[in-house]
Amino acid sequence: MARPGAPGQTPSAGSIAAPGTALGAAPNLTWTYAKLALTGVIWGGTFIAGRIVAAEAAPFSAAFLRFVIASLVLAAVLYRSAGGFPKLPRRQWLPVLLLGLSGVFFYNYFFFAGLETITAGRASLIIATNPVVIAVLAAALFREPLHPLKLAGIFLSMSGAMVVISRGDPTAMFHGGVGLGEFYIFGCVASWVAYSLIGKIAMRDLSPLAAVTYSCLVGMFCLAPPAFAEGLAGALTAYGAATWLGLLYLGLFGSAIGFIWYYQGIRVIGPSRAGVFINIVPVSALVLAFLILAEPIDGSLIVGALLVGAGVTCTNRGKLPA
Repeated sequence: MARPGAPGQTPSAGSIAAPGTALGAAPNLTWTYAKLALTGVIWGGTFIAGRIVAAEAAPFSAAFLRFVIASLVLAAVLYRSAGGFPKLPRRQWLPVLLLGLSGVFFYNYFFFAGLETITAGRASLIIATNPVVIAVLAAALFREPLHPLKLAGIFLSMSGAMVVISRGDPTAMFHGGVGLGEFYIFGCVASWVAYSLIGKIAMRDLSPLAAVTYSCLVGMFCLAPPAFAEGLAGALTAYGAATWLGLLYLGLFGSAIGFIWYYQGIRVIGPSRAGVFINIVPVSALVLAFLILAEPIDGSLIVGALLVGAGVTCTNRGKLPA
């Protein structure tokens, strides 16, 4: 979710008030930009936390606990900001169910399963192609225009992803050089693209905060049966402090605070400008993985990061100004 609260989705900000806007006051742009930058770092850190959690917790169990935390926080924020829980129209039941399945259930299963075998930095660069894949499918499904700059961004991002996935040897993709972890992370991309496109429908009648809160709750309940089938009840007392801290970080910061800050930023400066801060995610993930997990940064990661970052920037700038 970005897991809800992750890159790849840029609808209007609905009813999430940005600081400094009460009573018609001008928004604090410096604080807005600072929070967007911090959000990029927070989301980069989710890959490190996910890698730590995946070393001890099974995928469904980790995902379920993450969204127990996230759902409680988001529900409290929604209740306070909206003065209660907004009514969910019957026509939105199916879209919200699909949001919960795609963006919470499947995305997070693939996320934790992939991070069992693939490094945090490499995973972050593959997932960083989300906005580009969304742009391609939005053009096909919703007839959103693909300007030349967007097309250039798509080419650059896909080239960068190939460099990362193949570890600098594109021919490796054709003779078994791509592992199971990469395929799981591809599942993350597919899940988040589905979540983002479904969100275009769900958010016609719901604010982003309401849609994400309800989808988190749906996903959490869907995750419960497989999580307990994995033996979650018996594993709870066996998790170490690092695993619990990782889960707290993922649920509180990665899924709740990151989402709120990102959409506050969209409210103030618009989706296109806010989307540029998504480029911070893979860079911060690489740096944090190096500092915390001692993951090496090889040439393929550097080249891939530059290509993906340039591609996402071109894709965002290929939109009409917000």
